[in-house]
Amino acid sequence: MSHAAILFLAMLLDAIFGEPRALWNRVPHPAVLIGRAIGEAEKRFNSGDNRFAKGFTLTIALVLGGWIVGEFIGLFGWLPELLLAAILLAQKSLVQHVQAVGDALRISVGDGKRAVAMIVSRDTAAMDQSAVARSAIESAAENLSDGVIAPAFWFLIAGLPGLLVYKAVNTADSMIGYRNDRYEQFGKAAAKLDDALNWIPARLTAALIGVTHRVMGDWSAISDDAKLHRSPNAGWPESAMARALGIALSGPRAYDGEMRDFPFVNQHGRRALTPDDIDLTCAALWRAWGLTLASVLVLALI
Repeated sequence: MSHAAILFLAMLLDAIFGEPRALWNRVPHPAVLIGRAIGEAEKRFNSGDNRFAKGFTLTIALVLGGWIVGEFIGLFGWLPELLLAAILLAQKSLVQHVQAVGDALRISVGDGKRAVAMIVSRDTAAMDQSAVARSAIESAAENLSDGVIAPAFWFLIAGLPGLLVYKAVNTADSMIGYRNDRYEQFGKAAAKLDDALNWIPARLTAALIGVTHRVMGDWSAISDDAKLHRSPNAGWPESAMARALGIALSGPRAYDGEMRDFPFVNQHGRRALTPDDIDLTCAALWRAWGLTLASVLVLALI
């Protein structure tokens, strides 16, 4: 069975079943296992001299390990590949987490802040309703790229080995790819490789949002705003989502008690946001997913 055919079925399985809590309460999720391995390596090797070399070696080990595991599982046929691909896609769980913020925000701003704190790393204590909604929408756009489109892209390109390599590197970036004293050197290789692996998927995600919301005419502005983001990739889906909804995203926010004056994306867009904007975001996630599924089906039939 072709990569496209397997991916088509995997996307459907993920959309139907998502992350079955009963299963993952009993056995560790594959992404959790990857995270544990990275965490142990970080504790063991991220000290002393040559931390960049140690982190580089860890990144190479993750790439080789992901590829070897993927090839090994592939020896057992397409069904294990299908099941693992469905597990490592995150469309339904992404929508559920984002929608949970909107539902909580309808109860109170405090409930919304507690819900959004589950999916973002910025400070939430001083957030108002608009800041909560904005944070959830930004997370939705970025994770559509990281958690859905990029894994699907790399599965299409290189099958299960490609998907596992991507997930291992992306997990490493989320754990050690920070620019601070502890991780600057050790996590640099993982962060740079993650940037490279997400270069095409991030722009593809922006195009999917743009096509499904008829804002491709604003592509030049989307491109310009994407360059304002501190990440070379995350700004693309965020900028496309901002124009799809007619809102301003990004802007000032606090990390670790320090306010950072980031520029707004789509600065002339509406800044007063509500739970209804989160609902529209969840619908946008499904529309982009639907176009992706249709495209994968065409590739499978070809």
